[in-house]
Amino acid sequence: MIKYKGHGVFPAEVENLIYQHPAVNEVGVVGAPHPSGVGETIRAFISIKPEYKGKITEEEMLDWAKENISPYKYPREIQFIEELPKTLVGKIKRRELKEE
Repeated sequence: MIKYKGHGVFPAEVENLIYQHPAVNEVGVVGAPHPSGVGETIRAFISIKPEYKGKITEEEMLDWAKENISPYKYPREIQFIEELPKTLVGKIKRRELKEE
């Protein structure tokens, strides 16, 4: 669970909301240290479908998230990556994402 400004935010819940965007292939959400040093901020790593590469920016994805996800749940940082790190059984390695 990510602690954001007194709210408990489950990464899977935010991921399910981001998956509603047609350009999203895969997404992993993690908590990152907040710049103020108190709590965490929400960071999303997104793999874009091949047909959308170069057609959507991280800014546009962030704007979409602000419009479609609750104010305390939407990611404050979005980073596009080619492929999410996974375990042998296909689960996303959140620990590796958190270290990036």
